[in-house]
Amino acid sequence: MSHALEQIPTLAPQAARPAQGRLPARALLPFGLLLPSLIFLALFTYWPVAEVLWDATHAVSRQGSRFVGLENFAALAADPSFRASLVHTGLYALMTVGPSLVLALGFALALDGGGRLTTLLRAVFFLPVLIPLVAAASLFLFLFLPGLGLIDYHLAKLGLAGANWLGDPDLALISISVLTVWKNAGYYMLFFLAGLQAIPAELREAALLDGAGPWQRLRFITLPALRPTLAFVLVIALLNVVTQVDHVFVLTKGGPSDATKLLLFYIYEQAVERYDAGKAAAATVVTLTMLIALTATSLRRVEHRLEDAR
Repeated sequence: MSHALEQIPTLAPQAARPAQGRLPARALLPFGLLLPSLIFLALFTYWPVAEVLWDATHAVSRQGSRFVGLENFAALAADPSFRASLVHTGLYALMTVGPSLVLALGFALALDGGGRLTTLLRAVFFLPVLIPLVAAASLFLFLFLPGLGLIDYHLAKLGLAGANWLGDPDLALISISVLTVWKNAGYYMLFFLAGLQAIPAELREAALLDGAGPWQRLRFITLPALRPTLAFVLVIALLNVVTQVDHVFVLTKGGPSDATKLLLFYIYEQAVERYDAGKAAAATVVTLTMLIALTATSLRRVEHRLEDAR
């Protein structure tokens, strides 16, 4: 009897001890919970990226594909249409990012506070964000119609002649930029409102006690405090410049005279209309590389400014 009792403590730890080389079920639980997300990331994020990189270095045709190295990138650099799309995208960014951020900051400064009227105006300025880009482009199509559009109608009442807003190569990109600013300013306003609410009230009160005017408070308190928000919104705005192209399809289809052919429309044209998947993939790689470089530069500057402020 005593001999059996002596062996009980030695048997219990051996039974509770997990098998050698196996992970306990508790350690495998996080991987099981993450498995659906990992599958979706692999199928819809990492696999498309790998496929684009593969196509960028291969000549793809209906018969198959063969490795060509950097030939697609060389053909891309020699294509004047690609260089023109780069220039148009740069001009489009200049005409949309700056005005959108200035308007958004102005809206945020004017609507920073409480009250029913302020809440109503915030909803009004945010309303364009809720409209799909295709629907917004269709609305602006009625505004820009030559002779029949709302803009030319009111100009005629003032005795002024309208213009071919979408048919003139000098005006088409500007017209599309107006739509983009109208569509995105309310979205950026939300980020600036959040940044304004994060500014300590003591700083504003101290500035008021020191006799600082509105411009001085904006210059020395508000804008320095909003630098991280401004850098983040700038990255978002640059991403929208490259990724939003639905309005180009609705309004101009890249014309007239390729005046509104942006980078994403050029990629679509190469892949769908000309069946050149290699050049389209190479253009995609170049676009993503520029976006990553711009994003990393903007975020790095924010980090340096925050470290200097500390």
